[in-house]
Amino acid sequence: MPKQNFNEKLTALLKTHPNFLDDAGELIPAAVRDHAWRLDHNLIRLLLTDNEIKAKFFDEIDGHWVFNYNTFIDYITAKNFLANSYTQFRNKIGLNIDGKFLRERGEVSLVWPYKDCVLEGGQTKEEEKRKEIFFNEILAQDEINRMFDPKVLTNWKRHTVDGEQEVTDIQRDENGIIRENLIIKGNNLIALHTLKQQFRGQVKLIYIDPPYNTGSDSFGYNDSFNHSSWLTFMKNRLEVAREFLTDNGIILIHIDDQEMHYLKLVADEIFGRDNFIATVPRKTRSGKSDVPYKLSQDFDWMLMYTKGASKKDNLFQRDVSRKYHKTPDFPDDEWRLSDLTTQRTIYERPNSNFTLVNPRNGEGFPVNPNRCWGITKDSVDEYLRKGKIVFPGDYDFLNIKRPAMRVFKSEDIGKTAYVSSDFLNQVMDELLKSMVNKKGTDEIVEIFGRKAFSYPKNELLMQRIIEYTTKEGDIVLDFHLGSGTTAAVAHKMGRQYIGIEQMDYAETLPVERLKKVIAGEQGGISESVDWQGGGDFIYCELMPYNQAYVDKIQTAQSSEALVALWKEIAENSFLNWYVNAEMPEEAVEDFITINDVEKQKHLLAELLDKNQLYVNLSEIADADFEVSEDDKTLNKAFYGLS
Repeated sequence: MPKQNFNEKLTALLKTHPNFLDDAGELIPAAVRDHAWRLDHNLIRLLLTDNEIKAKFFDEIDGHWVFNYNTFIDYITAKNFLANSYTQFRNKIGLNIDGKFLRERGEVSLVWPYKDCVLEGGQTKEEEKRKEIFFNEILAQDEINRMFDPKVLTNWKRHTVDGEQEVTDIQRDENGIIRENLIIKGNNLIALHTLKQQFRGQVKLIYIDPPYNTGSDSFGYNDSFNHSSWLTFMKNRLEVAREFLTDNGIILIHIDDQEMHYLKLVADEIFGRDNFIATVPRKTRSGKSDVPYKLSQDFDWMLMYTKGASKKDNLFQRDVSRKYHKTPDFPDDEWRLSDLTTQRTIYERPNSNFTLVNPRNGEGFPVNPNRCWGITKDSVDEYLRKGKIVFPGDYDFLNIKRPAMRVFKSEDIGKTAYVSSDFLNQVMDELLKSMVNKKGTDEIVEIFGRKAFSYPKNELLMQRIIEYTTKEGDIVLDFHLGSGTTAAVAHKMGRQYIGIEQMDYAETLPVERLKKVIAGEQGGISESVDWQGGGDFIYCELMPYNQAYVDKIQTAQSSEALVALWKEIAENSFLNWYVNAEMPEEAVEDFITINDVEKQKHLLAELLDKNQLYVNLSEIADADFEVSEDDKTLNKAFYGLS
């Protein structure tokens, strides 16, 4: 038996104490820390039973062993220990899942460092493309207690054709579902958890265009697990997003080659491999010479999943639009031609293996041996009587060489057509005339008079997605709202929408764009959908608490400013439970000695309790948070509280 390393030995020892285990038999580090802070005698006795562990966490003084609880707590709080004790085997490819080796389970699982953790994530200014200070902090599940609780919403505004108005009520339908277009500013992970109770199972379409993690986009994390951090970032958000979808709802995740195949495995795990619909290609350009290996990657992709629709369901709303013929022999119904054969072979359907004879001239048409007739020999007379079969020569304007099925327009009414996963390339062919990404940029420039956003999606692209997957009145969700294309197109097409954006431009880009949409702007798809303006939407924000200090830390420019912030944080914010709120002079000196503003920012951000980034709804009545009476009333209306 291989010798245990120190982490394994300590973990095994701590697991012998029942108070340190969860229902699954996994170690709860928070419980261990709590007992250590209380100098629990049972914990101390346990640690003293092993000489190596005793030497690590105890100091010998005149023959007595004194517990160095600070060293112990620092050790078990470190992420390396947490990863080893919390998910050591579950987080490595090729070992085991739930105690069984992969070869024993007959399946493959995508696992990575931090998989069982949460990346709160985000940035405030897209154009800076800078590394974040706090947001790369990976939180283990045991560190999270209230982060996902509903938050207080504030700064409510209703935007209408008559301008900005106060929000006085929240419109609901007869089933109690909120029927308001919503734009929410705040961290998208926390905002999703805030909204999930109100919109669980109500959203028909989720479209997101997240950061691609290419190294040149805005997803810059200053740790050594960039890939793992990105996967964790996506996993956290997709898990809660799934709760929003109707059973036949669809999610499209826009992504490029860099992470697409990894993301597919993560999405398979979350939505179910059987619920994968397709990988939809989008052509982005006509070719580029300055590319690796001289092979131009001219596409990006959308992974498409349903929450639980049957494979027999028709999820797409594309109306049948075909050319019909009007002839004297059928004056009351126009018609079109369809294939009279099927892909099944004559061996699968022997009763469809026959020669079809034209009763007008006796010409015979043998069946294709690789296919078979779509009708049986016994049903031919019935089809002929109804005029359902068209033979070569029946009509001068038709140029057909084999019999075809006649389909009447009355039979097509209410039906939808099959949709090819290549459907967006019909759009792309048109857009490529002016370059795809440039088209979206041109629309932004037309609206704002400047290039206000990098790589915005164009409206025609979103129109096709929305019209194929939803109908009027359906709810569309985009929690990486960006420039607001999804919401703008949904508004023009009569869909209800929810947009979430955490960056500072939430009010200056998507909100301003939607105000112009309401006023009747004629860019994008406006002409094709005969958009004349109208409608309204509500804007509100997650009410910040510690998040406000995170923002102040990010914008600080000097050590002096950070020290002043430290004092304010110590007096007014919620700190992590293990942080001493006092500011000893020697600690301040050590802080200044670091002489690296970015490292100092990171240290200050780690002091803050991440469960208190925003004001929890349960604390709305607490005077310390100064929630206004108007906000209290609107939050009660929004959450359906009496």
